[in-house]
Amino acid sequence: AAPHRVQRMIRLALMRHGHTAWNRAGRIQGRTDIPLDAGAEEHLSQLCVPPEWTEADLVSSPLTRAVQTAQLVAGRSPRIEAALTEMDWGAWEGQEGAILRADPASGYRDIEDWGWTFTPPGGESPAALCARLIPWVNALQRDTVAVCHIGTMRVLLAIATGWAFRDPAPFRIKRDRLYVLCVSADRSTLETPPLPLERRKT
Repeated sequence: AAPHRVQRMIRLALMRHGHTAWNRAGRIQGRTDIPLDAGAEEHLSQLCVPPEWTEADLVSSPLTRAVQTAQLVAGRSPRIEAALTEMDWGAWEGQEGAILRADPASGYRDIEDWGWTFTPPGGESPAALCARLIPWVNALQRDTVAVCHIGTMRVLLAIATGWAFRDPAPFRIKRDRLYVLCVSADRSTLETPPLPLERRKT
């Protein structure tokens, strides 16, 4: 008889980095390496991941704002994973989304009108992010906390929920929360609601 095949199940907790000066100004960051601002550092230093996640693997995007966030909420340095780098916004990085939206000639679109193939000028589409993220997810061996970016998270949550970057997303990405995906050999699903970070005991 054929040997029984055990299906691998990994839990992947996604977390968005803390605020930066560009976030607060409404500027598009993408791959531009902007650090956390002082307010975010102070805020995150008072929080920690829930106890069930303290022994999980800890990884982050290479960008400073994600690495800093991981260190602050987990109390240890993450393993850097290039696949988690934010979406490349090309020529729009550093610009204000509201100004681009107001200019019909800019080509800017709201996310619910993107589809998988919309690409900022000189940048990266959700489909391109998907192509670099899926092999990374499939290689996970243990439950993992991944500190990354809203664009990276949107793609992984879209895959788990069946959202196609059309119409409003069936999820809202907020800070200070873990968005937990259950990943098996052939699919991923999103646990709800997201898990809030906890207050650090003094």
